[in-house]
Amino acid sequence: MGVSLRKWTISLLLWFALASNASAAPNRPELVVGLSQFPTVLHPSIESMIVKAYALGFVHRPVTAYDSDWKLVCLLCTTLPTVENGLAKTEADGGMAVTFAIEPNARWADGQPVTTDDVLFSWEVGKHPQSGVANAGIYRTITKIDAAADKKSFTIHLAKASGSYNVLTDFRVLPAHVEKAAFAEPAEYRKRSLYMAQPTHPGLYNGPYRVVEVATGSHVTLEPNPHWAGKPPAFGRIVLKTIENTSALQAALLSGQVHMIAGEMGLPLDQAVSLANRLPPGLKAEFKPGLVYEHLDVNPAHPALSDVRVRRAILMGIDRRAISREMFGGKLPLADSSISALEPIFTTAARHYAYDPRRAAALLDEAGWKQAGPGPRRNAAGQPLVIELGTTAGNHSRELLQQVIQAQLRQIGVEIRPFTEVSRSFFADKVTKRAFTGMVLYSWFGTPGQVPRSTLHSGFIPKPENNYSGQNFTGYANPKMDALIDALDAELDPGKRTRLWHQFQELYADDLPALPLYFTTATFITPDWLKGLRPTGHDAPSSLWVTDWSRDQGAAAQR
Repeated sequence: MGVSLRKWTISLLLWFALASNASAAPNRPELVVGLSQFPTVLHPSIESMIVKAYALGFVHRPVTAYDSDWKLVCLLCTTLPTVENGLAKTEADGGMAVTFAIEPNARWADGQPVTTDDVLFSWEVGKHPQSGVANAGIYRTITKIDAAADKKSFTIHLAKASGSYNVLTDFRVLPAHVEKAAFAEPAEYRKRSLYMAQPTHPGLYNGPYRVVEVATGSHVTLEPNPHWAGKPPAFGRIVLKTIENTSALQAALLSGQVHMIAGEMGLPLDQAVSLANRLPPGLKAEFKPGLVYEHLDVNPAHPALSDVRVRRAILMGIDRRAISREMFGGKLPLADSSISALEPIFTTAARHYAYDPRRAAALLDEAGWKQAGPGPRRNAAGQPLVIELGTTAGNHSRELLQQVIQAQLRQIGVEIRPFTEVSRSFFADKVTKRAFTGMVLYSWFGTPGQVPRSTLHSGFIPKPENNYSGQNFTGYANPKMDALIDALDAELDPGKRTRLWHQFQELYADDLPALPLYFTTATFITPDWLKGLRPTGHDAPSSLWVTDWSRDQGAAAQR
């Protein structure tokens, strides 16, 4: 009886302690983050949006990620496998075996441990041709996964040796105990996944935070994951507030409706530069150059855009240097391909397209688009050279850029018809489903040295029969590019890889699968009291390191 009473007393004390901790969470400070887009989905592997990656950074751990120093580090694993430490080995058949150990205390927010069951399930989803996964390439290169008996370590077997053998940034681990039922019919998985149907289910998230509220088009609310075993996050609640009109987003910051504006998907650079010059006390701006690649995707089914001469003419008809100078204070380096000069693999040998309207007009003549009078050029069939140009609604910079491009290309006989669409449908329908008829303006966030298999290899063109898997939204198909991508994936020698990267950039600039504009600079507008935020400059968002963020109470008290 006495033992039972003692156990009951201890249990009661534990309950009070847990209740006390739970009630303390709301007393921790709240952080409201302003964003200019709303994530269409929160599934880690379906659809490609920078704003989704930012939101997931708080709530979902990738296996590995590049940090703010551009070094590959473990987030869900314990030790980064390398050939040097013996965790990565070449195999007799020319492939590789790479062993990862899952953080021993990693748990989903419903308390279930993260195990190799989740890894195996994620691989099953990722490689299935009907699952709708955006970057299926990483899953298809894996031929087998061996899971240890303890369910906390696993070995992936790659079909070929690869220079990126330990980069599992896009291998997103999904909760098998929650998601397996939704995958019973793979072709319906995009619709049935709980990330779509019940995004506040705690079992979906294994990061320091979990999603507790989703108000479509308005905000996503996050609260601490009670089963997070890492460094405790400082904020009791984080609200990701979407204001798609970037002028209204500025006003929300200045009025205190939001505490900060994320650099990953916040203000365009022109507005950010203007705002930085008139920020009130208590706010600061940080500019981070990086791998954000602004470009024009083209639809090769368009009667003009299928001809590389027309694509080259369009690029030479846009005065990108003047745009950078006049709109962005000269802060935007021009792009010749998808590789930035900040990367050691960059080469100056690739074709460069300077502003040259005379040469652009000559190329259009060669391609059969003649200027016979006022208005746009026409081909032999009498079709006018009219091209739609779409982008995300509410982004002041892109909407202005549309108008500039329209005016400049009209001078060479190309008529641009701009349209905008809210980001949710723009990316879900126009881009992912390749429903644009002409060109679309948006940006990619790159990872250092990332092989662009999913975006440029012909095997990853989204289409109805593969449930729109892949990110090759232009439908680009060139056997030379496919071979280069395969060679880059397989090459381990750094010098040989660099030479392959140079060939890649030269082919990209020759073919122009997309029209490169510039590499932009992200702007983080933050309060003085927010400490620990470090912009990365690439596609691993700063939110992945939210446990390093804190509120300086002294700075807050001074305001």
